[in-house]
Amino acid sequence: MMFICAFSGVGAVTRAPAGVWRSLPETWEMARHIVYETESVARAQGIVLTGDEAKTAIAQLESVQSNATVSMQRVIMEGRPSELEVQNGAVVRLGREVGVPTPVNTFIYYSLLPQEMKARGQLESPF
Repeated sequence: MMFICAFSGVGAVTRAPAGVWRSLPETWEMARHIVYETESVARAQGIVLTGDEAKTAIAQLESVQSNATVSMQRVIMEGRPSELEVQNGAVVRLGREVGVPTPVNTFIYYSLLPQEMKARGQLESPF
């Protein structure tokens, strides 16, 4: 969840392949924050973690091919329904349940929500 929320969320909001958003300090920092927020939510939800999960997720993000994109990013860019609700949206909801702030996941979720709702026929919009 730490890996996929970061990869999907940053890829979808930037519309850029992994190598591009990893090369920019600002978007790379965004991805790392998503990992740590997701870890904090998991711990607060009572999920037992060994302590290496965030480090492993970041290493996985570093090793993704530069031209790689992920399914949520691609379907959002195509205007189709995505996994937004069960990825970044889930981190936001679960964080609220336990009082853990998730500002970066929330930014990703709120930024992509209009397109997601339009793709699901839940929002009429001129875009």
